[in-house]
Amino acid sequence: MNTKFIVNDYILIWNLLFQASISENVLNLKQYLWDNYKKKYNETYNDKALILKDYKNFIPNDDTIYNIVLENKYYEKVKKQAEKYRLDVMKLWDKNKKETNNLIENVLRKDLEEYVFFVVNKETSIIEYAPKNRFIICKSIDRDKPYNILYEIMIHIFNSNIKGYTVKDIDFKRVVIELAVLNEYATKLTGKSYYLFGNPELLSLKRWLYPYWLMYLGIPKGEFKEYMARDKIYFDDTKYAYEKELKKMNIEEFIDFCIRNKRYIVREK
Repeated sequence: MNTKFIVNDYILIWNLLFQASISENVLNLKQYLWDNYKKKYNETYNDKALILKDYKNFIPNDDTIYNIVLENKYYEKVKKQAEKYRLDVMKLWDKNKKETNNLIENVLRKDLEEYVFFVVNKETSIIEYAPKNRFIICKSIDRDKPYNILYEIMIHIFNSNIKGYTVKDIDFKRVVIELAVLNEYATKLTGKSYYLFGNPELLSLKRWLYPYWLMYLGIPKGEFKEYMARDKIYFDDTKYAYEKELKKMNIEEFIDFCIRNKRYIVREK
């Protein structure tokens, strides 16, 4: 997966104008623009989709608002902070690139195109996915759990690459994404099992899918007990036929397999 991490003036300004104010300076600037250029301010709201669609060639119909912000002394500080944050995110991404690529190639098992990450103000605490493989990242890197931001990005990527399911079967999609990102990816990144992390409402279904998830990952049946001990999820492996075809599927095909065979997989008493 090819990636670009950029600070784009238009996206950065849009977030300053329409997300929560990150400082008193920003609040005052927004109030000034609202008091003096209310119509132009409102019209600027619609620019976001256009910028994300073609950020390299975007030209505003009216650049009044953008020019005022660009000429504001405080904006220089905001942009420098965004540039520093961009380097921090890139450093974290590059450090974990091997595991991230492994997740995509060996768990998602689908070719991905280029992703563009617009890095803005981390204070607003948002990770937003947009069409055409665009992301807006504005969330602090947790010193105690620096990988959290990677989990959120990959959850968005997995969601966008897995087709929708009916309300009746949506939990299968949710559980498999948890298994892939919140569990498998997190375990590989941290070196300790994260398999019991996630939505508690999905834990029961996750336990039923877990044996088939190991088969999907290509774990030999002889190693099941080792993984059960690691992840604290136990099952009687003698009661499961090894489904060899699962390791040849991509993640969508695996979800479809689970849904088609749910009466067999979910062995309620």
